[in-house]
Amino acid sequence: MSASLSRPASAAATVRAVLARDVTTDQLVREALERASASDLNALVSLNDHALEQAASVQKRVEAGEPLPLAGVPLVIKDNINLAGTRTTCGSRILETYVSPYTATAAQKLLDAGAVVIGKANMDEFAMGSSTESSAFGPTLNPWDRARVPGGSSGGSAVAVAANITSVALGSDTGGSVRQPAALTGVYGLKPTYGRVSRYGLVAYASSLDQIGPFARTAEDLALLMNVMAGPDPLDATSLSAPPQFRAGTPDDLRGLRVGVIRESLAGNTPGVEQALQGTIVALKDAGATVGEVSIPELKYAIAAYYLIAMPEASSNLARYDGMVYGQRVQGSDLLESMTLTREQGFGREVQRRIMIGTYALSSGYYDAYYSKAMKVRRLIADEFGAAFGQYDVLLTPTSPFPAFRRGEKTSDPLAMYAADVDTVAINLAGLPALSVPAGFETVDGVRLPVGVQFIAPALQDERLVALAGGLEGVGAVTMDVAPGF
Repeated sequence: MSASLSRPASAAATVRAVLARDVTTDQLVREALERASASDLNALVSLNDHALEQAASVQKRVEAGEPLPLAGVPLVIKDNINLAGTRTTCGSRILETYVSPYTATAAQKLLDAGAVVIGKANMDEFAMGSSTESSAFGPTLNPWDRARVPGGSSGGSAVAVAANITSVALGSDTGGSVRQPAALTGVYGLKPTYGRVSRYGLVAYASSLDQIGPFARTAEDLALLMNVMAGPDPLDATSLSAPPQFRAGTPDDLRGLRVGVIRESLAGNTPGVEQALQGTIVALKDAGATVGEVSIPELKYAIAAYYLIAMPEASSNLARYDGMVYGQRVQGSDLLESMTLTREQGFGREVQRRIMIGTYALSSGYYDAYYSKAMKVRRLIADEFGAAFGQYDVLLTPTSPFPAFRRGEKTSDPLAMYAADVDTVAINLAGLPALSVPAGFETVDGVRLPVGVQFIAPALQDERLVALAGGLEGVGAVTMDVAPGF
């Protein structure tokens, strides 16, 4: 970002300024569009041509006296979240020209509250990846080191916030795709309870695991977005009726809090991650929390169970992309050849790999050996989390066992890439809420890289996580630095 372009204020500060008539929505959106256009990190795949028109509409509502909770807040949404009149590509060639005819419920709620979507964020193709390298539109670069990945699959959304293009953004989290890039870029990333935020309009990867979640720089901004987005939706049968009551907490929220560190997450971490985790534990104890260890033995099966559930669901969900109804179509000599060529040329290598593995796991003779067994392990993991919450209010792990890795470092080894989600996938299997908190830095090859820790709460206790984050901010335990040059 050019030094001549101002950094965005927090979403909460922006709302206060707009409602006080200190700044106009048009001015805020123009500045955000300028920052997006000036960025060389490939965080966005498209800008919203209607953003200024929407800004003018919001300004009229403000001048009419509407107390809009997100008045004038520019934001970015991941490119698998539908927004009417804009391209929704999912980072794939097969949807390169697809224009959304409708808007996702989560995005519509933000628009109704006065926010303005300035563009769509880059992502791993169909949200399948942990580095944002599998996008058909090129990799997103990490603002802390352009030679390194920002994490994935919501890397573009994370970078939009980390690089100060916007103060908040939306991503989707199927196995850690909000939390892991948040940790690798040094911002907050919240994965809500499954069903807490409507999935209507989110392009499906693995329907029993997917969840929309926000990125932000402050706990107050997380609370703002969740108070608007969360809640039931008649268009999503899996959405939950749990009225949102989010707030940024204070150090008082840490006093008496029972925190369980998951023993299985303590091995295999880099020194910087270990230091950040221990620093967080010390801060919690100093603030009056009690910290102990808890074991969840079945976590050793989480990666295997996750991929044996996610890939079959992806195989089913992506069967609709055959070139017959929407998206790209490659003409063949007959219907079968047209479908085959469309998928061969439209899907990238990682998407094809996951479809093939998922189809195999669902095939006759293998369903019971793979998918059915993975679903049983999923139940065991959820039960073990439930038992742990009988002892503790929240659980604590690293978000990622290492900081951002170099581009290309893991692309030739899919299993190594899948292992990047070792600390996050179990939370999706259990449908729990989890928050990645910026907790420190690790210097690698002379470069200072962010690392994060992850707090996990019982189902529907998402508010506890945001309050905890505010408490950590109050005791100085959140390292929300800005990358050099941004």
